[in-house]
Amino acid sequence: MSAERFLIIRTSSLGDIVHAVPAFAALRRRFPGAAIRWLVEEKGRPVLELVEGINEIIVRGSPGWRNRIRGRDQIVLDFQGLLKSALLGRLSGARRRYGFSRPNLREKAAAIFYTKTLPAIPEDGHVIRKNLKLLGLAGVEAEDIEFPIAIPMPVRDAVRAKLGPQAAGPGRRLVVFNVGAAWPTKRWPVESWIELLGLLRDEPISPLLLWGTAEEKAAAETISARSGAPIAPFLEIPEIFALLKSAALLVSGDTFALQAACALDVPVVGIFGPTLPGRNGPFKKRDKAAYHEISCSRCYLRTCDSLECLKLVRPGEVAALVRSSLAGHD
Repeated sequence: MSAERFLIIRTSSLGDIVHAVPAFAALRRRFPGAAIRWLVEEKGRPVLELVEGINEIIVRGSPGWRNRIRGRDQIVLDFQGLLKSALLGRLSGARRRYGFSRPNLREKAAAIFYTKTLPAIPEDGHVIRKNLKLLGLAGVEAEDIEFPIAIPMPVRDAVRAKLGPQAAGPGRRLVVFNVGAAWPTKRWPVESWIELLGLLRDEPISPLLLWGTAEEKAAAETISARSGAPIAPFLEIPEIFALLKSAALLVSGDTFALQAACALDVPVVGIFGPTLPGRNGPFKKRDKAAYHEISCSRCYLRTCDSLECLKLVRPGEVAALVRSSLAGHD
């Protein structure tokens, strides 16, 4: 068994890459001597560089990447479930290419390129559990959720230096408020963030606004100007992990920061709209999520004219969850 070779395909997005790490960890536990490689887009490479035990990270589009993924006798595990990812598996030349069945694929045509598919499973379970089930095709039965993520000390030191006086002071705990998200439908309104921070003004916390893009920075600046909460400097992906690891709590929508915090065992309060917390959100009982089921919930749409699902999440509700989380983790 030690001679087994695996190619994991989960090229994007950042949060989805994080959600596939427990499957890698389970595979590594089952085959400690196997060669396990991971094909990823450049943007996701910094996440995988923090994961211990990957033999090779292959960046799609890098010099020689097509030859580096090839291996007739390897097992390809496609956690992406898209036509492009299935085609990448086929491009590898592997005789064994495993993926999800048609009902569990975003693009049904991907199933054509798999040599074996997992029986259909319900989609209301957490995506981490879904990924672990795919390992069954390779003879791996796994229940434990493990994230073998190690943050180098120089990265931790760099974040402390960047934060300076913005770090939590004596008697106060750092609470990170991640105000952005890649999808517009996952972004809680700016006015709601401002009201939330006002409700928490008397709490013994040091709030810090986290952002990642120019658009998110503009939103953070508006929130900061009206709430007084400081804005984090721009942080690279490893530095975001380091910041979150030092936090007492993260408040965030359904986006990479939330998945990263969960992977680091940092308490979270999630704010959910078109996506289901039980599928994409925190998976520990102590964590909390603000979510209201309505007729169009679970649409997973990236654009929406009303955003009613997010508007139903009120600042007072989130403030109560924040206080409850902090009270439970003194």
